[in-house]
Amino acid sequence: MDQGTRDEMLGRLAEAVRSVTVAHPTRVAVDGPPAAGKTTLADELAVVLREQGRDVIRATIDDFLFPRAQRYPRGEFSAEGCYFDAHDYDALNRVLLDPLGPGGDRRFQHAVYDRTADTALSPPVTTATADAVLVFDGVFLLRPELIVRWDLRIFVSTALEKTVDRAVIRERRVSSRAEVERRWRERYIPSQEFYFATVRPTHHANIVVHNDEPHQPVWETQTR
Repeated sequence: MDQGTRDEMLGRLAEAVRSVTVAHPTRVAVDGPPAAGKTTLADELAVVLREQGRDVIRATIDDFLFPRAQRYPRGEFSAEGCYFDAHDYDALNRVLLDPLGPGGDRRFQHAVYDRTADTALSPPVTTATADAVLVFDGVFLLRPELIVRWDLRIFVSTALEKTVDRAVIRERRVSSRAEVERRWRERYIPSQEFYFATVRPTHHANIVVHNDEPHQPVWETQTR
């Protein structure tokens, strides 16, 4: 394991991206539990890569949700529903990951859903450069439907109990502590426990970032 500053960790991740040699855009997964710090890390990594001259496509699993009317057939607080019913993986593969992968035409869409408006999206099709980098954050990214499509797999690890406290702070303007805790303890944490038990995502990650202390992260590189 290595420990250092935030900038040192981001430099190591950017170096790992540079080391990927593929004949198509590099597809980087930033996986981890809700409130682990995935989005922040992915945003920071995108900045570093752009500063190094890379063309970065920034996207997130939140833009590949099913509409609310479809994604809660087992109930709003169902952990199984969180894992099995929330995200449109077929669309993600079809419009983004496969076009950027081997044999793809590099013509992609970065989203299919507007979470704020709860409506489907169909943004203009864009053509990526051959050396572009997709930095994609979200939960459950190393599940069987997706894992072979990533060229670099980063997992942001944080104690699940710590994510509850972070979520309370993050969502305090829109939800009470009781509401946040119920979502986390009944839906999000059990779904992550199921994911860890069945998929073992840290086993498949190239780099695991231990993000309990974001300003003093610990990271480990795993040979795959």
